[in-house]
Amino acid sequence: MAKRYQVLFVLSLLSMITFLDRIALSSASVSIMGDLHINTMQWGWILGMFTLAYGIFEMPTGWLGDKIGGKKVLFRVVIWWSLFTVLTGFSSGFLMLLIVRFLFGIGEAGAYPNTSIVLSKWFPVLERGRAQATIWGASRIGAALTPFLVIPLQHRYGWHMPFYLLGIVGIIWAIFWFKWHKEDPSECKNIEARELAYIQAERGLPVEQEASKAFHWSIFKSKNLWLLMAMYLCYAIGAYFFQSWFHTYLEKGRLIAKDQLIWASSLPYLLAAIGCFTGGWLSDKACLKFGKKWGRRIVPLVGLFVSGICIIAASLTSDNFSAIIALGIGMACMDVTAPVAWAVAMDIGGLRSGTVSGAMNTTGLTGAYISTVSFGYLASAYGYYFPLLLIGIIVLIGSFVWFKIDATEILINESRALGTKINKKI
Repeated sequence: MAKRYQVLFVLSLLSMITFLDRIALSSASVSIMGDLHINTMQWGWILGMFTLAYGIFEMPTGWLGDKIGGKKVLFRVVIWWSLFTVLTGFSSGFLMLLIVRFLFGIGEAGAYPNTSIVLSKWFPVLERGRAQATIWGASRIGAALTPFLVIPLQHRYGWHMPFYLLGIVGIIWAIFWFKWHKEDPSECKNIEARELAYIQAERGLPVEQEASKAFHWSIFKSKNLWLLMAMYLCYAIGAYFFQSWFHTYLEKGRLIAKDQLIWASSLPYLLAAIGCFTGGWLSDKACLKFGKKWGRRIVPLVGLFVSGICIIAASLTSDNFSAIIALGIGMACMDVTAPVAWAVAMDIGGLRSGTVSGAMNTTGLTGAYISTVSFGYLASAYGYYFPLLLIGIIVLIGSFVWFKIDATEILINESRALGTKINKKI
């Protein structure tokens, strides 16, 4: 196996662990709420606290990766969040769980921006969509596996046990990563010369890397970046419903029987994994046929449009089976966006991929935080269908923003000029 694909495989394992840790809380929500006497509105704050901390520290941690390298930052990130995954299992009340999840969010912040930094150094431009698709597809597989692992474990050993085990798995990964990975392909002794030459020639990074060390607020003068951030806000509001409230929505809003919860919770993530893999692959192929501008644009545009329609339909139907299928299709179509959006952040970011992708994800997480907390209040006041309807409308709006996003508009580090057009046709 080529060395870059080995790196991708190890990062994909990390992505699976990331979402196993995230979705574990949602999968055990009813048990935790009952045991710790937490109501629906308080649960919304607990879910939102992770998102708030994650959003605040996402861009700084992405910038830190640009400065000192993705390897070191990912090691710190995984060790930190794994320790607080374990501490989640020790939580004894609302306040402690609120604090632990905030600190957990601080730790996990920067995981995906620093993954993008690693990919930008190890993968050619025209393989980045597929590489990001693999990373995000793996995350959805991890999320799909979570109910099968967490629910049986909590039934047998209590809701605490899954958090202890998942934290240990993360620590093992971090130790392996630190000993095994090299920051740049040129530092790797067992990479073939032909693969190294191919990566260096096609990854599109400047030879001089000092320009990425300093943080420049000038990147926010780019209209293109603001459009990318606005689109990702709409996407993240939809995505974080599935990560935070979906299991609770099925159990309390749809009154799904406990023996059906495992497949009902897993189906959307299995379909979403297909969406991630398909989205990145189609985007890379579309770039070859239509050029990078429309190649990166058309796939997520269609995906978010179909997703918004499906989520709206699910919110309005009273049939549980139809709603679950519609939500599964909606999440699959929504998630063709994830790998493409992160590929675009790499395309326009260059040596600032960590900072740009961090800014994009921070915006998304801001929207996700507000919607996650609001969901609990809206569900208590109007029923579970209403906040889901609003989420569908927001996702639909996000599809139209893609008409204006241009993956060929690069942020130039050295001159601090913005809006330069390159690579119009690949």
